[in-house]
Amino acid sequence: MAIMEITGKTDYWTNLAIDDLDSAGIMLEKKKYLQSGFYCHQTIEKILKAYYWHNRAQEPPYTHNLMKLAEAGGLIELLTGEHKRLMDILMPLNIEARYPDNKLALLKTLTQSRSTEIHRQTTELFLWMRSLIEK
Repeated sequence: MAIMEITGKTDYWTNLAIDDLDSAGIMLEKKKYLQSGFYCHQTIEKILKAYYWHNRAQEPPYTHNLMKLAEAGGLIELLTGEHKRLMDILMPLNIEARYPDNKLALLKTLTQSRSTEIHRQTTELFLWMRSLIEK
């Protein structure tokens, strides 16, 4: 595959991740904590897909599982314990947030301070992964 095509794919996924990170911040400001968490998950999922393109030069697997994407893309050994803990926190914010029974229980755990911390950590992880792609 041509370098330009790979760069186009990594840019595509990175730009989507940037948009989702912006949306997460807007939702946080509006005190929409569940939606902010959802967009934080989407941010990391999409930057993982950008990294996958960067590292593997092929289409990433169709999954929302952040750890599976990190492992498949060859990033897992570079992740810190804090990165992995954040991914564990983000996982239920993608799927379970969509279903009424889980949504209410999940919403109770998302205080302003916890949601702010999730957003902060998401931003840091995004910036770190983007720096790996841009090397």
